[in-house]
Amino acid sequence: MSAYAVTPYMKSYQQLLAVPTFGDLDAYARAVNSVPMLTPEQEYDLSMAYRADPNNLYAAHTLVISHLRVVVAQARKYAGYGLPQGDLIQEGSIGLMKAVKRFDPTRGVRLVSFAMHWIKAEMHEYIVKNWRMVKIATTKAQRKLFFNLRSMKEGEHMSQDEIHKMAKVLSVKPEEVVEMDKRLSGRDIAVDGGMDDGDEPQHMVPLAYLADETQEPTQILARQQEDKRQTEGLQNALALLDERSRTIVQSRWLANDDDKALTLHDLAAQFGISAERVRQIESAAMKKMKSFLSEAYAQ
Repeated sequence: MSAYAVTPYMKSYQQLLAVPTFGDLDAYARAVNSVPMLTPEQEYDLSMAYRADPNNLYAAHTLVISHLRVVVAQARKYAGYGLPQGDLIQEGSIGLMKAVKRFDPTRGVRLVSFAMHWIKAEMHEYIVKNWRMVKIATTKAQRKLFFNLRSMKEGEHMSQDEIHKMAKVLSVKPEEVVEMDKRLSGRDIAVDGGMDDGDEPQHMVPLAYLADETQEPTQILARQQEDKRQTEGLQNALALLDERSRTIVQSRWLANDDDKALTLHDLAAQFGISAERVRQIESAAMKKMKSFLSEAYAQ
């Protein structure tokens, strides 16, 4: 690597280390914004130096520090979720470091473009895990809806046309758009509601109707045992099948939320047979599994 970057960047690097990490966010933002961005040539040389020697911490630090301003700017876009900016910046910085580690300058893409995916991914993960609405986004489509609904809304209230248009663009159901909008628009209220003017407990408050009888310990244990029984039964039923039949059933009916279920034609191409033959194998396998499970549950 050429020696061009040592003098100007070492000074900025030392200045940045002297700033308290997140004690004063304004000071931190000023510090990272004072570090000049790299030219394409500088970025290329530093990236190639780091790829050639992963122990070249100077190259890695320079690439990260010169792009921290991007992390700060992105964190500010998520201020509306009520989470600490310092935590968002920290998570985004982790994403930036992951991007630097994986960046290939020979592909002709600038680091800032490549890193944005990793920065957003870490921030999104943090927001979803820590936002006050539990399990607000459990699938990829719902996560996309969660992070795009506010920016896509044209006003405070959405019309039916706007709801259906948004649902189509984000590949979710219209009712999911409505539900997510309610959750994002909801305000926190006291669970017990405090006391009314007569110093008596208020009855029409969340505490009065949020009790969940299904969380009684014996019912929880019963559900856990039943879930275990069903899981073991399914595993035993799948074990009865030959490898091809098992793969077809799992690919068609047991795909995870993050995995797309395969079609008959997809599996036909995979096994080199016709789609009709895949359907026949699937039908026979399902019949065999149902018979086994019926006998197992009858015991």
